[in-house]
Amino acid sequence: MKNKNLEFNIQQNMKKEDLAQLDCDLLPYISSPADIRDFSVEKLNQLAAEIRFYMLDVVSKNGGHLAPNLGVVELTLALHSSFNTPDDKIIWDVGHQCYTHKIITGRRDEFTSLRSYGGLSGFPKRQESCYDCFDTGHSSTSISAALAFAKARDLSGEKHEVLAVIGDGALTGGLAYEGLNQAGAQKSKLIVVLNDNKMSINKNVGAMSNYLVRMRTNPRYTKTKRDLETFIRSIPYVGVHIAENLYRLKGSFKYLLVSGMLFEELGYFYLGPIDGHDIEALKRVFERAKNINQPTLIHVITQKGHGYAPAEKNPDKFHGVGPFDLETGLPLKNSGKHCYTNVFSDALIKLGEADPKILAITAAMADGTGVGNFAERFPVRAFDVGIAEQHAVTFAAGLAAEGFRPVVAIYSSFLQRAYDQILHDVCLQNLPVTFAIDRAGLVGKDGPTHHGVFDLSYLRTMPNMLLMAPKDENELQHMLATALAYNGPAALRYPKGNGQNVDLDEIMRPLPIGKGEVLRDGRDVCLFACGSMVYPAMEAADILKTQGVEAMVVNARFVVPLDKDLLLLAARKTGKILTIEENVENGGFGSACLETLSELGVDAQLEIAALPNSTIPHGDNAILLDKYGLCGEKLAQRVMNCWFKNSPLKISAH
Repeated sequence: MKNKNLEFNIQQNMKKEDLAQLDCDLLPYISSPADIRDFSVEKLNQLAAEIRFYMLDVVSKNGGHLAPNLGVVELTLALHSSFNTPDDKIIWDVGHQCYTHKIITGRRDEFTSLRSYGGLSGFPKRQESCYDCFDTGHSSTSISAALAFAKARDLSGEKHEVLAVIGDGALTGGLAYEGLNQAGAQKSKLIVVLNDNKMSINKNVGAMSNYLVRMRTNPRYTKTKRDLETFIRSIPYVGVHIAENLYRLKGSFKYLLVSGMLFEELGYFYLGPIDGHDIEALKRVFERAKNINQPTLIHVITQKGHGYAPAEKNPDKFHGVGPFDLETGLPLKNSGKHCYTNVFSDALIKLGEADPKILAITAAMADGTGVGNFAERFPVRAFDVGIAEQHAVTFAAGLAAEGFRPVVAIYSSFLQRAYDQILHDVCLQNLPVTFAIDRAGLVGKDGPTHHGVFDLSYLRTMPNMLLMAPKDENELQHMLATALAYNGPAALRYPKGNGQNVDLDEIMRPLPIGKGEVLRDGRDVCLFACGSMVYPAMEAADILKTQGVEAMVVNARFVVPLDKDLLLLAARKTGKILTIEENVENGGFGSACLETLSELGVDAQLEIAALPNSTIPHGDNAILLDKYGLCGEKLAQRVMNCWFKNSPLKISAH
């Protein structure tokens, strides 16, 4: 690092003697965790510095989850140097903090392909490595999975260690407590490493967050407990016996110094808090944990973004980033004013100004969903419930039952976690809850755990549900107004990223329920498109026109209720319909059109252009849309191959 400003930004927290060691690289010689198990603490600290440089270089070019990974470099090295992986199992909650883990488990050279199509995933993947023992991508799953691994070990008569590494933000998710509860009750040997960095993506909320703050800021408890235990055990002949049986005395100190040691009451041996950037201290506590024959929770304090000044100052902004300038920390691309999320946020505020009954709810994604701006404008009308999508939906249902108009803003892939609550608590009661479903469709480099490609399929089966998809950002704001004027459950799903840069109407008006629009007339074939696929359909129509094929283009707008009249018109006029959606084929928009034609008894040819019901990899959206035939040129080719292949007119494949 020759640039002094850049060196300062990256290394402001490192000692000068550590910087001097960087001239002798260790990283090129690390091919597995076995290579670091005889390293001194000094060498591990040097390796941590080298990994930070490498990680920053790659993520600044590829994008990725930067701040979470910078915060666990030392923790990851301490884990792999203390435990015999892959025989010992490490399960990463969420998994977006696995970059150091990947770098030292044989994927160092491949790391430059991080999140690129055909390259390394940004999350643990069993198919990538034996060190990735469980696929993750969503929050709060690690303890349940780790308990299962521990039980499988016990049933098989094996002796290896099992660890779950879970962030404090994930403890706002109910599934984490279900796992904690069973593990504590069954007394299986299991190590839970609580990575406490005071945040998930935005600042953590709720009682558990406040509880961990009290534990972090009460060093008296840890010190007094340790000193008391050391003193009692030093008493000749009887000290050990007394220490093992003075539970009542221990409890009295516990409740005196900290308001409730929740984890110990759940059956865990609690160790901590430990400085998560002190490798020596971490290795000591891990060695101790190996000798504890019961569930153990190790409370580790880390700093999100550690070692890179811009990420330390703005850890929420560097949680997930696109390519950025390494020296300044500034993004290389501006998301733009007409980003779908920003348009939703502005529209929600504008509608909220006119109606005090409108509320906003987010599940730990205030900034990512645009609810943060609404919260600044109306702080008592916005609620961040933490990583608790199920609770968010039922909470919204209760508010709606009392006459409010809650808007639940959640990413499509995360809303899947609240399926039962949408059905049972909202739809069956026909309550006016609006679901603003961001990141619908493909989300690019985050991959299969984050693609939002199932929402049309499961939401359209819900009773009383109004389901919409806008063709652009202007239509998005009108659909939000439509949802909030509708006396029942309503959902609008929209993609990640920028819109079409269209002009935004000043006044938002509800759309006619269940009515689509004809954007282009044509006699030969109808491209019946849904949401984000409308503009690719228009592009396909332009290409088809050059081949002498006149294509009608329809913006469906509504998936439920579907515009039957418009579908019938298209069927009778052209006899050939290609439905287009950024959703899986099974049960989606095309299926709805097929069912409708069958119900109407219409004899027309219908083809479905959609995503396959299979695992869709990570990669740039443009690459994925082309791969699955959802770009303009591939759609035009599909039409030609299906219905005009005997025509002398040809169209070249992309």
